[in-house]
Amino acid sequence: MQVQNISIPQNISQLGQGVSLANSRRNYCTYNEQRTNEIVNAKEDALPYIDSFLKTANTEEQILDALQILDKMLDKGVKGIDKMYPSLARFNNVTSPNIQVMLAGIYRKTLVPDAFGPLNKMFLRQTFMPNSPYFDPTEEIGGAIMEYLKNRSEINKSIINKPAAV
Repeated sequence: MQVQNISIPQNISQLGQGVSLANSRRNYCTYNEQRTNEIVNAKEDALPYIDSFLKTANTEEQILDALQILDKMLDKGVKGIDKMYPSLARFNNVTSPNIQVMLAGIYRKTLVPDAFGPLNKMFLRQTFMPNSPYFDPTEEIGGAIMEYLKNRSEINKSIINKPAAV
Protein backbone atom coordinates (compact mmCIF):
# COMPACT_ATOMS: atom_id res chain seq x y z
CA MET A 1 0.00 0.00 0.00
CA GLN A 2 1.41 3.35 -1.05
CA VAL A 3 1.13 6.23 1.39
CA GLN A 4 -0.17 9.47 -0.12
CA ASN A 5 2.31 12.32 -0.04
CA ILE A 6 0.44 15.03 1.89
CA SER A 7 2.52 17.73 0.21
CA ILE A 8 1.03 16.99 -3.23
CA PRO A 9 -2.22 18.97 -2.71
CA GLN A 10 -0.30 21.83 -1.08
CA ASN A 11 2.25 21.94 -3.91
CA ILE A 12 -0.47 21.79 -6.56
CA SER A 13 -2.38 24.65 -4.93
CA GLN A 14 0.73 26.83 -5.26
CA LEU A 15 1.19 26.27 -9.00
CA GLY A 16 1.77 29.52 -10.83
CA GLN A 17 3.59 31.16 -7.92
CA GLY A 18 7.17 31.96 -8.82
CA VAL A 19 6.74 31.49 -12.57
CA SER A 20 8.62 34.00 -14.72
CA LEU A 21 7.49 34.33 -18.31
CA ALA A 22 9.79 34.76 -21.30
CA ASN A 23 11.03 38.30 -21.74
CA SER A 24 13.50 40.39 -23.74
CA ARG A 25 16.46 39.01 -21.75
CA ARG A 26 15.34 35.35 -21.58
CA ASN A 27 13.39 33.51 -24.29
CA TYR A 28 12.04 30.84 -21.93
CA CYS A 29 9.98 30.61 -18.75
CA THR A 30 11.35 29.70 -15.33
CA TYR A 31 9.62 27.71 -12.60
CA ASN A 32 10.01 26.73 -8.96
CA GLU A 33 12.27 23.72 -9.55
CA GLN A 34 11.97 22.34 -6.02
CA ARG A 35 8.17 22.25 -6.20
CA THR A 36 8.32 20.85 -9.72
CA ASN A 37 10.65 18.02 -8.66
CA GLU A 38 8.50 17.12 -5.65
CA ILE A 39 5.39 16.84 -7.81
CA VAL A 40 7.19 14.99 -10.62
CA ASN A 41 8.60 12.52 -8.09
CA ALA A 42 5.07 11.75 -6.89
CA LYS A 43 4.50 10.29 -10.38
CA GLU A 44 1.02 8.88 -11.08
CA ASP A 45 -0.17 9.82 -7.56
CA ALA A 46 -0.03 13.51 -8.55
CA LEU A 47 -1.99 13.19 -11.81
CA PRO A 48 -5.52 13.45 -10.33
CA TYR A 49 -4.50 16.63 -8.50
CA ILE A 50 -2.96 18.17 -11.63
CA ASP A 51 -5.99 17.17 -13.69
CA SER A 52 -8.31 18.83 -11.20
CA PHE A 53 -6.11 21.92 -11.06
CA LEU A 54 -6.09 22.28 -14.86
CA LYS A 55 -9.89 22.29 -14.94
CA THR A 56 -9.94 25.58 -13.01
CA ALA A 57 -6.53 27.17 -13.74
CA ASN A 58 -7.08 30.60 -15.23
CA THR A 59 -3.77 32.44 -15.36
CA GLU A 60 -0.99 31.83 -17.83
CA GLU A 61 1.44 31.19 -14.98
CA GLN A 62 -0.80 28.54 -13.39
CA ILE A 63 -1.41 26.77 -16.68
CA LEU A 64 2.26 26.84 -17.68
CA ASP A 65 3.41 25.54 -14.32
CA ALA A 66 1.05 22.56 -14.51
CA LEU A 67 1.94 21.86 -18.15
CA GLN A 68 5.68 21.95 -17.55
CA ILE A 69 5.25 19.46 -14.72
CA LEU A 70 3.34 17.12 -17.04
CA ASP A 71 6.07 17.54 -19.65
CA LYS A 72 8.75 16.57 -17.13
CA MET A 73 6.63 13.64 -15.96
CA LEU A 74 6.47 12.38 -19.54
CA ASP A 75 10.27 12.57 -19.70
CA LYS A 76 10.38 10.40 -16.55
CA GLY A 77 8.00 7.82 -18.05
CA VAL A 78 4.94 8.60 -15.94
CA LYS A 79 1.91 6.78 -17.39
CA GLY A 80 -1.62 8.12 -17.79
CA ILE A 81 -0.95 11.66 -19.00
CA ASP A 82 -2.53 10.83 -22.37
CA LYS A 83 -5.81 10.25 -20.50
CA MET A 84 -5.73 13.90 -19.41
CA TYR A 85 -6.40 15.15 -22.95
CA PRO A 86 -9.93 16.40 -22.11
CA SER A 87 -8.44 18.73 -19.47
CA LEU A 88 -5.54 19.76 -21.72
CA ALA A 89 -7.85 20.42 -24.69
CA ARG A 90 -9.35 23.30 -22.74
CA PHE A 91 -6.23 25.26 -23.74
CA ASN A 92 -6.09 24.30 -27.44
CA ASN A 93 -7.46 27.67 -28.58
CA VAL A 94 -5.39 29.83 -26.23
CA THR A 95 -3.24 32.29 -28.16
CA SER A 96 -0.39 32.36 -25.62
CA PRO A 97 2.77 31.20 -27.41
CA ASN A 98 4.10 29.91 -24.07
CA ILE A 99 1.09 27.66 -23.54
CA GLN A 100 1.08 26.56 -27.19
CA VAL A 101 4.70 25.44 -26.92
CA MET A 102 4.07 23.48 -23.72
CA LEU A 103 0.96 21.81 -25.17
CA ALA A 104 2.83 20.94 -28.36
CA GLY A 105 5.58 19.32 -26.31
CA ILE A 106 3.06 17.24 -24.37
CA TYR A 107 1.12 16.27 -27.49
CA ARG A 108 4.39 15.36 -29.23
CA LYS A 109 5.16 12.89 -26.43
CA THR A 110 1.66 11.45 -25.95
CA LEU A 111 0.51 11.41 -29.60
CA VAL A 112 -3.14 11.61 -28.59
CA PRO A 113 -4.93 11.43 -31.97
CA ASP A 114 -7.44 14.16 -31.07
CA ALA A 115 -4.62 16.69 -30.63
CA PHE A 116 -3.46 16.60 -34.25
CA GLY A 117 -6.10 19.05 -35.51
CA PRO A 118 -5.52 21.60 -32.72
CA LEU A 119 -1.76 21.44 -33.36
CA ASN A 120 -2.33 22.33 -36.99
CA LYS A 121 -4.59 25.20 -35.97
CA MET A 122 -1.91 26.49 -33.55
CA PHE A 123 0.72 26.24 -36.29
CA LEU A 124 -1.38 28.16 -38.80
CA ARG A 125 -2.30 30.80 -36.23
CA GLN A 126 1.36 31.36 -35.37
CA THR A 127 2.35 31.35 -39.06
CA PHE A 128 -0.16 33.99 -40.13
CA MET A 129 -0.52 35.92 -36.86
CA PRO A 130 2.76 35.50 -34.95
CA ASN A 131 2.55 36.95 -31.47
CA SER A 132 5.81 36.05 -29.73
CA PRO A 133 8.60 38.61 -29.79
CA TYR A 134 10.97 36.33 -27.83
CA PHE A 135 10.89 32.93 -29.58
CA ASP A 136 9.27 31.09 -32.49
CA PRO A 137 6.49 28.75 -31.28
CA THR A 138 6.19 27.17 -34.73
CA GLU A 139 9.44 25.29 -34.08
CA GLU A 140 7.89 23.17 -31.29
CA ILE A 141 4.42 23.05 -32.81
CA GLY A 142 5.82 21.99 -36.20
CA GLY A 143 8.02 19.41 -34.51
CA ALA A 144 4.97 17.93 -32.80
CA ILE A 145 3.11 17.77 -36.12
CA MET A 146 6.12 16.05 -37.70
CA GLU A 147 6.14 13.49 -34.86
CA TYR A 148 2.48 12.72 -35.55
CA LEU A 149 3.21 12.26 -39.25
CA LYS A 150 6.22 10.07 -38.48
CA ASN A 151 4.12 7.85 -36.21
CA ARG A 152 0.91 7.94 -38.24
CA SER A 153 0.66 4.14 -38.54
CA GLU A 154 0.65 3.80 -34.73
CA ILE A 155 -1.92 6.58 -34.41
CA ASN A 156 -4.12 4.99 -37.08
CA LYS A 157 -4.01 1.68 -35.18
CA SER A 158 -5.22 3.41 -32.01
CA ILE A 159 -8.04 5.12 -33.93
CA ILE A 160 -9.09 1.90 -35.68
CA ASN A 161 -9.00 -0.11 -32.46
CA LYS A 162 -10.91 2.54 -30.50
CA PRO A 163 -14.44 1.37 -29.59
CA ALA A 164 -17.16 3.32 -31.34
CA ALA A 165 -19.07 5.84 -29.25
CA VAL A 166 -22.67 4.84 -28.74
